Amino acid sequence: MTPPVPEPASTGRTKGAGWQIGVSRTVGVPVQEVWAFLVSTEGLAFWLGQGVQVLDGRGQRYETTDGTAGEVRSLRPRDRVRLTWRPQGWDHDSTVQVAVTTAGPGRSVLRFHQERLADAVEREQQRQHWRAVLDAVVNELEPPRLT
Repeated sequence: MTPPVPEPASTGRTKGAGWQIGVSRTVGVPVQEVWAFLVSTEGLAFWLGQGVQVLDGRGQRYETTDGTAGEVRSLRPRDRVRLTWRPQGWDHDSTVQVAVTTAGPGRSVLRFHQERLADAVEREQQRQHWRAVLDAVVNELEPPRLT
């Protein structure tokens, strides 16, 4: 087996949004159910952090119990939410977008995208973070089936 080829140093860097990362997964759950989970108190804790009860709409400020703070930039029900995201200890805001789209009957694609990251190192840290978040959300939405 050949080792993975490392990404070029500029992978994930754009002119307009700086360093960015995106992860996605298809889940066997309809968009309405995925969205309902994402915006519930329980779902928000999975991807945004503990302590946020509700995301109401544009301009709403939020802060999690671990100090991550930001503001909702846009919220389109059953589609996407875009917000600023600054964990405690960061010296800059980034932008996170969570989107859900239909992938056929009873299936959805869930995407996490983050931009305005500081550098390639922060990009890789956030790639790992959002992959873990995606795994946790998918495991919650699609519990293991008994065979």
